[in-house]
Amino acid sequence: MNPDTPDTSAFMNLRLLLPTRILLEQATTKIIAEADNGEFCLLPRHVDFVAALVPGVLSFFTTDGEERFAAVDRGILVKCGRDVAVSAYQGVIGDDIGELQTLIDEQFLQLDESERKARTALARLEAGTLRGFLDLREQFRG
Repeated sequence: MNPDTPDTSAFMNLRLLLPTRILLEQATTKIIAEADNGEFCLLPRHVDFVAALVPGVLSFFTTDGEERFAAVDRGILVKCGRDVAVSAYQGVIGDDIGELQTLIDEQFLQLDESERKARTALARLEAGTLRGFLDLREQFRG
C-alpha cells in the first residue's frame, strides 16, 4: 500500500439524517451511541449492525482525532460496511455535552412525555367507545 494513500478501512462514513435535511456527513473513526439496552461503540471493522436509538448524545471521532457530539432524538442507526446512517426525528450538533444533554432532557424527552399522555388519552377514548358499543349490544339483546 502506498504510504500517501489513506487507509479507507480505518474510517466510517457517518451521515446523520433528519426528516427535512442531512444534518451531518463526516468521516469518523469511532461512534458511540445509546440504545434501549445502553451505550455501544462502533469501529470501522465492526460487523454490520442495526440499532434503535433512544434520545441521547451521539459522540464521534473525526479522522483528525477530534471528538464531536450530536444530540439525537429517537431514531435508527444502520451500519453497512463503512457507511453508518443515523436517522432521527430531531438532531443538533454541538460542542458542549452538558448543553446537549439539557436540550435532550427539555425537548426530546418532554416530547416523549407528551406523546405518552396523548396515547393514554387515546386508549381511554377507545376503551370508552368499546364500553359504549357493549352497552348498546346489551340493550338490544335484553
